[in-house]
Amino acid sequence: MKRIVLATVIAFVALVSSHSSFAQVQVGLRGGANWGFSSKPDFISSLLPDLYPTVGPTGAIFLDIPLSDRVSFRPEFAYVQKGVAIKEGVDLNLGGFNLPIGATIAYQSQHLEIPLLAKINLTDGAVQPYLIVGPSVSYAVDGRIRTRASALFSTQPFDMDVNYGGTLSRWDVGAVGGLGLAMDAGPGKFFFEGRYTQGFTRQIQVPVVNVNVRNRGVALSIGYSFPIGY
Repeated sequence: MKRIVLATVIAFVALVSSHSSFAQVQVGLRGGANWGFSSKPDFISSLLPDLYPTVGPTGAIFLDIPLSDRVSFRPEFAYVQKGVAIKEGVDLNLGGFNLPIGATIAYQSQHLEIPLLAKINLTDGAVQPYLIVGPSVSYAVDGRIRTRASALFSTQPFDMDVNYGGTLSRWDVGAVGGLGLAMDAGPGKFFFEGRYTQGFTRQIQVPVVNVNVRNRGVALSIGYSFPIGY
């Protein structure tokens, strides 16, 4: 994984250096929300409770480096919260009054991520729909298990830190695909974007048994980009 990150950084620096004099290179910021969820291990999926998405923030700074009239290279340095939640509950009958009692247990991990994306503009003009696709590498800098109980009201959450390095993996290699809509705004472009991320790295590493738990996520963002040197 460290070699992948090193190669990514070298490629990023080389491309930025080779295109630094190109007038249309843009720098941008985006921010929004990520709905993180996870796959279930196939061999015990029927024994596990349903998994629900957790909502967290995401944001990035990026470059948009033109490679042709329609295609550009878009490396990003991003933050994203990933995770998954389990919700369980029962209805307690109190003299004809049903009192729902439940609990939510959420695993939330804070990732630094480097997506290396190809951006493909579908049309020209003041408003441009576009596609993004490419690989990504992320590293979990922190993680927690958050537990919250609920009845007539919800309790304060109880947090427990996650210790990585044993059965839980900090690294995640995946792929990104999405759609966006950009429009001219002043010297730059304002855009809306939706993307799906599929992780390929098994997040639980157990000897002998192949536990197929992989991160997934759907993110919605808004942002703005403008030419370097403006």
